[in-house]
Amino acid sequence: MVYTVASPDEYLAVTGAGIRTVKITKSAWVWPLQRCQRFSIQPHDYSMNLQAMTREKLQFLLPVVFTVGPYVNQKGVIDGQTTRDSPDADLTHAPAPEDRGDALMKYAMLLSEGEQKKGVTKSQHIENIVKGIIEGETRVLVSSMTMEEIFTEREEFKKRIFRNIQGELGQFGLKIYNANVKELRDAPQSSYFESLSRKAHEGAINQARIDVAEAQRRGNVGEAQRQGEQNREIAKINAETAVQKTERDSERAQAEATLATRKTVFNRDVSIAQIEATRATESRDEELRKEVEVKRAFTELERLRASDVVKATILREAKQQAADAKLYEEQAKANAALFSEQKAADARAYTLRIQAEANFMAAAKEAEAQLVRQQKEAAGLSAMAAAYSDLSAAFGGPSGLIQYMMIEKGIYQQMAKHNAEAVRGLNPKMTIWNTGAQAGSEGGEASGSGTGMGGVESIRNMYQMLPPLMSTINEQTGIVLPEWQFGKLAGQMSEQERTGKKVKGLGANGTEHA
Repeated sequence: MVYTVASPDEYLAVTGAGIRTVKITKSAWVWPLQRCQRFSIQPHDYSMNLQAMTREKLQFLLPVVFTVGPYVNQKGVIDGQTTRDSPDADLTHAPAPEDRGDALMKYAMLLSEGEQKKGVTKSQHIENIVKGIIEGETRVLVSSMTMEEIFTEREEFKKRIFRNIQGELGQFGLKIYNANVKELRDAPQSSYFESLSRKAHEGAINQARIDVAEAQRRGNVGEAQRQGEQNREIAKINAETAVQKTERDSERAQAEATLATRKTVFNRDVSIAQIEATRATESRDEELRKEVEVKRAFTELERLRASDVVKATILREAKQQAADAKLYEEQAKANAALFSEQKAADARAYTLRIQAEANFMAAAKEAEAQLVRQQKEAAGLSAMAAAYSDLSAAFGGPSGLIQYMMIEKGIYQQMAKHNAEAVRGLNPKMTIWNTGAQAGSEGGEASGSGTGMGGVESIRNMYQMLPPLMSTINEQTGIVLPEWQFGKLAGQMSEQERTGKKVKGLGANGTEHA
């Protein structure tokens, strides 16, 4: 346990046992399992030469200097308790409560985050964050303004930069104490400001020449008058200078008195803090002595209790050993019975395994016999196929072999029998007609000459066959064929035969053509 006091420009960040997050204070007792870290609250200057671009796409260099440091907010009453920074604080009875959510807690967490990064110090970590925020917010603001707005609204431009950057730094517990925007300069490969300066310079020179000429014109006229006025003004200025010097001396004396007063108050506060720390140390010493006495009495009481506990423990162990011996005996009997049952079960398992192996061997032999039987049948089929092949060669091919087998097995007789059974009981109507050389002619003339497809006689025979064929189909099936004029065709052919006219040729529709 160590009592730690921070210097005037420092604070203590205490973490560990008994503290939920971080306790920010100026002095504290650091207990075991706790950690105390000092951190300075001095602001630092961050100088940057930013390269930005306006809304008209004009690039320029913007030198800025920001003074940034942790925001030391005033602490007062928290949840009805008096803190160390309150003038009514009683350091002996009111320990400093945890700093809940203020800027110093955020700043302490930011420092701890910088310690976790390898190769980066705490100051470098904070500098990277601050410069990144300043650069980003400044570029965003400049990109929304024109160059003319930046020049004419210089003060407003500075306020907007200050407001935007402070809004981002606030989340890290940082505050901008001062912001200084220097004169704008040309970016590399840019001569915008140089051109403006040259323009202003030339205009100033021309205006100076005009003013010189005008002054020379009026100088000679008013030289005497100016000389008198000059003497009067000199006297007046000397008088005012004496008055101002007196006022400055008075202000300096007042400032020195104020400084001395503040030093006195500060020294008084330091002395009071040292006295309070001494009293707190003495009070804590008394409390520790009291705790030692209480612990000594408690130890004696425990020693007396321990003697009784040892006796009870010995008695309990004796009973426990007797119970263990009885339990061991019963367990040995149970193990013997279990061993006997295991032996009997092993014997039954061996018997079942022997029976299973015998059944497997019998099944294997049966399968081998089945395989041999199938191989014999396959050999018989192969021999039969070879015999059929020889028969096929003997009968002149597979068709001759098939006819031989159908005759041998009586297939033809069976077919005739089945055909007869199929037409048994039917009364078919049979029509016979002659289409020979003597059909349809009285003299038995026949023309041996032919034209077209087979001659006149062949065509006549074919057409003589069609009418009775169609009539038979109609009588047997009831189907009426399309009117090809078969009846008329037959009548015309009979008339031609009677008249002895020769037919030269007929088309598919029954018309005559050469």
